[in-house]
Amino acid sequence: MKLTLEAHGRTTSVDLFSRQGLELVAGLWVKLYAQYRFTHDITWMGVPIIQFPEDIMMMQELIWKVRPDVIVECGFAHGGSALFYASFLELMGKGRVIGVDVEIRHYNRIAVQNHPMSQRVTMIEGSSVDPETVARVRSLIRPGDRVLVTLDSNHSKDHVLKELMIYKDLVSPGSYLVAMDGAQALVWDMPSGRPEWREDNPLAAIEEFMAQNHEFEIDEHFTRLLVTSNPRGFLRKKT
Repeated sequence: MKLTLEAHGRTTSVDLFSRQGLELVAGLWVKLYAQYRFTHDITWMGVPIIQFPEDIMMMQELIWKVRPDVIVECGFAHGGSALFYASFLELMGKGRVIGVDVEIRHYNRIAVQNHPMSQRVTMIEGSSVDPETVARVRSLIRPGDRVLVTLDSNHSKDHVLKELMIYKDLVSPGSYLVAMDGAQALVWDMPSGRPEWREDNPLAAIEEFMAQNHEFEIDEHFTRLLVTSNPRGFLRKKT
């Protein structure tokens, strides 16, 4: 069975059941996910989470593997992902989430404060790269805490690169710095996409960061399902 794709003046034809076919279909599904905004239909315990189901499953695997004391999440949005992380910390009987966003809207704050997992979530309003915000995050991390960081705020290359450079020092050896939404580089040509995303995206920031920071390595295990918004985004800090 052959799969043929015509795009940008090129024609690609592959065996559907080959590795190339799998990667091509996965890439197309990522575009459709983004175009139809399926992620906005997904909730965790009643609160929008705005992540691919595949990435949600990978994050629970990662949290179980790392067993962090603190998860720092830059890009809080509705709070669904912070509550998702908090739920697993609750199951493990320890840990807390520090959620950072440039604006935490009143109704989102109220929803999180009234949620059963609220006791494990601290919200900080401010830019994730503002020194005052970073100082507030640091003040909530105790010596010896095992820290995992996720970056899911402003998706421009410059902003994500700044976040990577700032938050890398908070990540514990053996833990992870997760830079999300690098798939922005892959969906620039969908109907609702933007041409500038082809170059201005988190994936470009990841590549530049990795060229300069050899204490991290990309762990492809957590993108093995191929349908992901976070290509090359799981960065493990070496021990």
